Amino acid sequence: MPASHAASGRLIPVQRLRPGDHAFVGYGDDEVRWEAVTAFVRLGLARGEKILVLPCPEVPTDEVLARIDFPNRSPVRARERGQLVITTMRELIRPDAEFTAARQLARLRAATDRATAEGYTGLRAFIDMGWVADLGADASTVARRETGARSLFAGRPYTEVCAYDRRRFGREWVGAMEWAHPRAVLERLGGLRVALGAGGVLCFVGEADAANRAAFVRPLELALARTAAARRLTVDLTGLHFLSVGCAVGLLVLVRGAAGHELVEVRCDRGQHRMLRRLGAEAVPRLAPIQTEGGARPC
Repeated sequence: MPASHAASGRLIPVQRLRPGDHAFVGYGDDEVRWEAVTAFVRLGLARGEKILVLPCPEVPTDEVLARIDFPNRSPVRARERGQLVITTMRELIRPDAEFTAARQLARLRAATDRATAEGYTGLRAFIDMGWVADLGADASTVARRETGARSLFAGRPYTEVCAYDRRRFGREWVGAMEWAHPRAVLERLGGLRVALGAGGVLCFVGEADAANRAAFVRPLELALARTAAARRLTVDLTGLHFLSVGCAVGLLVLVRGAAGHELVEVRCDRGQHRMLRRLGAEAVPRLAPIQTEGGARPC
């Protein structure tokens, strides 16, 4: 996935998806494909949303259920009460047999309204695009749907992830569909991506945990060296789902040692801001942690 996704704020961890988000995720491994969908389902359950999962038609339902049930069986109860539904594109557009963008959008719009009427906080759908070959849909129809679905999301409690198997679709097609979505989701849970945003802002997306400490600290070192002449640096942490104490301490240590800088601004969410303050951010010269309003998007 291009680094420009992170730099533009398009790339986010699956945990950062919100109602109104229409996101792309790619995969090229049969094991990796389950990471995003499992997290997507569990977060939806925790947020009181109704969830539709449309797996690749070639994957047996028993395998889908086994994957999303692991390591505990809380999704079983959600299926029993109707909060979690494993379905197919064929079932979604039934009784019609032919896929059209308008037909699918109408069904999902009605499903969203039904979900809220049933008392759920909204609807989220994870759609594996393996259905395209199964229904014989042509590329132009799919493209029109992906680029013309804004009314399904704008101001509505609906969240959708479209998953593309890179082994099934051509490279150019996957790239085009990637950019057709307003958001792109990190393929692997626990991953960390770094990119330069507008104005040279250093953007982090994913998880800055113990395993990724070196991958977090090293870009900070390089960015401080790069901006020594300008004497200012802005770091954006709002794309992180997790920030470990070790990584936060690493940030404070590096900023404390950056004597040539007049200001290092750190954009952070409420939890990150609280952590930095508890670790002594106020005692670090030139460090300015800025809490974003309303959980602003990164970069």
